[in-house]
Amino acid sequence: MFTGLLIVQKYGGSSVADPEKIKSVARRVAESAAQGHRVVVVVSAMGKTTDSLVALASAITPTPDPREMDMLLATGEQVTIGLLAMALQSIGYPACSFTGSQVGLITDEVHTKARIRRISAERIGAALAAGKIVVVAGFQGMTEAGEITTLGRGGSDLTGVALAAALKADVCEIFTDVDGVYTADPNVVPEARKLARVSYDEMLEMASLGAKVLQSRSVEFAKKYGVPVHVRSTFKPDPGTLVTREDDSMEEVVVTGITHDRGQAKVSILRVPDRPGIAAQVFGALGAQSIVVDMIVQNISRDGFTDISFTLPRADRARAEQVLAIVAKDIGAAGVAADDRVAKISVIGVGMRSHAGVAAQIFAILSKDGINIQMISTSEIAVSCVIEDKYTELAVRALHDAFDLAREPRG
Repeated sequence: MFTGLLIVQKYGGSSVADPEKIKSVARRVAESAAQGHRVVVVVSAMGKTTDSLVALASAITPTPDPREMDMLLATGEQVTIGLLAMALQSIGYPACSFTGSQVGLITDEVHTKARIRRISAERIGAALAAGKIVVVAGFQGMTEAGEITTLGRGGSDLTGVALAAALKADVCEIFTDVDGVYTADPNVVPEARKLARVSYDEMLEMASLGAKVLQSRSVEFAKKYGVPVHVRSTFKPDPGTLVTREDDSMEEVVVTGITHDRGQAKVSILRVPDRPGIAAQVFGALGAQSIVVDMIVQNISRDGFTDISFTLPRADRARAEQVLAIVAKDIGAAGVAADDRVAKISVIGVGMRSHAGVAAQIFAILSKDGINIQMISTSEIAVSCVIEDKYTELAVRALHDAFDLAREPRG
């Protein structure tokens, strides 16, 4: 009879990059099992394996078929699960490995960016009941028709959280090469402070606005199903950051963190006829190609024409330009312009809901350093600005200093 917790642990590519690190992960997993906990481990592909597989595909064709891409990419995690199960067995801990399809992780049919529909997890339950540690391949699943799919970049985080939700686990521990969530990227702001706790909403904003610690879809899943997520370092025993439900004390801190995203591009459609249905036509065409758009700004109409500008992932820029060139011709627009030399800076905190003047303060700080704001978007708990890429680090440091984020909050 198990008296401990049911824990889902996820280890990223850097944590399992070579045989010695896989053995180290096995020892860490074994420690949890030795304390009487039931453990399910989700792992990514080793090191830069996924990048290498993408490069192999590119060497064959510049436009690989998405179905075959999933067939290729799913092999990376399969290597890791077999090796980790072997490592656990070699130190005396019964373990068995499963692919995403073997644990019944069912997705939709969108190859390379599939969304989870349900998880049966019956085989996991049976293996746990038999006293085994279960090792599951992250990042992958299958369609109702049995086609292999992958969940997109960072998809192993999503696998871990989704399994924790399906199994009603006590916690999902995300082990990575950083030891928690910080007030800013420590590589940009050396005095950035590790946060002990952060709300789901704050983490969701941070993840979607540039923080690389957790995949945003995994945070959405955690919030929806109330899964406590503990972000920890694979290489240190220290406690990390707990991502959990918001409480009253969190609102006392106005700003929780600053994020930046240099993987953005700005695209503009010039001299668009200002009439109903044009925006739907433009963004409908992008949506049909699964191109996700972020900030959108439409200028004031002059002489019956306007400019529409928006941001999107830099990797999608070329594809978006191809789509929009056709749309621009159809609607009678003057053309399409794109700029890769932009970055998005975001200030995030649940306390912003109840504190006025934060946006004005952000604009004043950036202005003082001569940083021009090209686009602005806001939510209840975040303000984001698009600026010229070369000012990114200056902007992050200036905002971090101005909001005094290096100092521990009172209480």
